[in-house]
Amino acid sequence: MDDAQIINLYFARNENAIVETKNKYQNMCYIVAYNILYSREDSEECVNDTWLFTWNSIPPRRPSILSSFVSKITRNTAIDRYRKRNAQKRMDSHMEDIAGEVEKIGSAISSDIEIYLKKKELVKLFDHFLSTLSERDRDIFIRRYWYMDPIKAIADRHACGESKIKSVLARSRKKLYRLLKEAGYEG
Repeated sequence: MDDAQIINLYFARNENAIVETKNKYQNMCYIVAYNILYSREDSEECVNDTWLFTWNSIPPRRPSILSSFVSKITRNTAIDRYRKRNAQKRMDSHMEDIAGEVEKIGSAISSDIEIYLKKKELVKLFDHFLSTLSERDRDIFIRRYWYMDPIKAIADRHACGESKIKSVLARSRKKLYRLLKEAGYEG
């Protein structure tokens, strides 16, 4: 069943929408959650929560890309669960690595991110940034910073060494930071 048909099931409040979404996107959502939580049980709970949040969000929303919509819900749910689980604790090294890698970029945009027009400008800037990357570099960047894949998994995916992936990520972050700085996002 294609995404438009699934979304129509949600609008009809047909519970088969959840079944179809689960059949199509459960593995993807589980991987997103697991890459953040490193726990089978917590990841499975996040994925189950995703179906409820999706049911409660459609309608009124009509996502243009269902896979992105459910992966974003899963990602946000997993991050919330991670924060709750690790409140008052030191971050594990996986999330600490990712946080450190984007700290400079995050500080450049944090003060203006709440302003609606700046958000739209940022979306355009990120779209432009991603369009300037090669297909491989874009995949590496997205796998690391959206799906939060470990460096080793990305290296295996691209059949290269971890140092190559780290180098591509460093160049991409530098390029993004330069674009952010040129656009006035300096932190």
